[in-house]
Amino acid sequence: MFTLLFVAFLLADVLTRLWLASRQIKHVRTHRAQVPPEFADRIGLYSHQRAADYTVARMQLSMIEHVVEAAVLVCLTLLGGLQFLDVWLGALIDSEILRQLALIAAVLAILGTVGLPFAIWRRFKLEAKFGFNRVTPKLFVADTAKTLGLTLVLGTPLAACVLWVMGNAGPAWVWWAWGLWVVFNFLILWLFPSFIAPLFNKFTPLDNPDVAKRIHALAQRCGFSLKGLFVMDGSRRSAHGNAYFTGLGKSRRIVFFDTLLARLSTDEIEAVLAHELGHFKHKHITRRMIVSFGAALVFFLLLGWLSQQVWFYTQLGVIPQLGRSNDALALILMFLAVPVFTFWITPLASWMSRRDEFQADRYATAQCPSDWLVSALVKLYDDNAATLTPDPVHSAFYDSHPPAVIRIQHIKHG
Repeated sequence: MFTLLFVAFLLADVLTRLWLASRQIKHVRTHRAQVPPEFADRIGLYSHQRAADYTVARMQLSMIEHVVEAAVLVCLTLLGGLQFLDVWLGALIDSEILRQLALIAAVLAILGTVGLPFAIWRRFKLEAKFGFNRVTPKLFVADTAKTLGLTLVLGTPLAACVLWVMGNAGPAWVWWAWGLWVVFNFLILWLFPSFIAPLFNKFTPLDNPDVAKRIHALAQRCGFSLKGLFVMDGSRRSAHGNAYFTGLGKSRRIVFFDTLLARLSTDEIEAVLAHELGHFKHKHITRRMIVSFGAALVFFLLLGWLSQQVWFYTQLGVIPQLGRSNDALALILMFLAVPVFTFWITPLASWMSRRDEFQADRYATAQCPSDWLVSALVKLYDDNAATLTPDPVHSAFYDSHPPAVIRIQHIKHG
């Protein structure tokens, strides 16, 4: 019965994704010939059409990727791929913990290998075609190697600890595993600005006194403590521009992409940061972390029950082994199966995110003139080739930010 349910949800998942992507493609193409009136005096027809073509190309690639990912999922589960790996590694490795870690690593390697051609095509074909990619093959290989190294250094101890508590902490293992996950996330937040991010990019203190003065004044006005202002060499990899906050507590810092500083005026930069400060002021980041940790707890509680049900394994193409631990199998099956069932809460998560964006926009316009934020957003839409005419259904389902036209109207008219 669970097999049929899994297949039904998977088919519905894939078909819905393809339907939404096809809607997006059709809608964007239909409105490709004319810039929306709200942007006619700021964005040219060429830029609008470039954004439309970029959106269509991304959707077309995503459609292929979704189908391939679904096929790989079926191969690993219902067609016996995970079962084969488990038996094969069991014959090769005597140590229980090493065998289970090897099984997790093998599955991650397969998923990574399947995703690699799409990452390469996206970077060197799609992004390059529209003038965004600045990554060389050498840098791509270096980034991939660093990412793999970080995964091994940070992920292996976490996986080993979770597997150990699953096998040795009794019924309370669920709470111990959840606690490990929470601690791990805070560890990553602490490590990211000072140790992880510098492995990939160069960070230098902001050397523009005017911008720095305005930002510190804004932060002080908003009651936000800063440790530093930094510029990241984002242009080394992409022409896209961005800015973000990172760090915990009083160690929080603001990081600008050099591409953003080169494009926006001081007024526009202040407005963008006022928007980001709005997220902190309204505790959006804290709330999202709480929701994330709550979802992780539900995941572990469900795993604790399902890992004891034989049908959970057999209905997904795996025969649990007698006389040895099946914890890694249960963990992998959960990570593979859960997204199939939770895909349907995507619209709710997207709606909540868009609500937060509207709230952050209102906060920004209370700190700065609304024209500054509008001007900055229009430039970012233009530079990042973000479509101005997304399909309403696709946008409602996926978009974490409001559509451009609606967002600008809200900023102007409140």
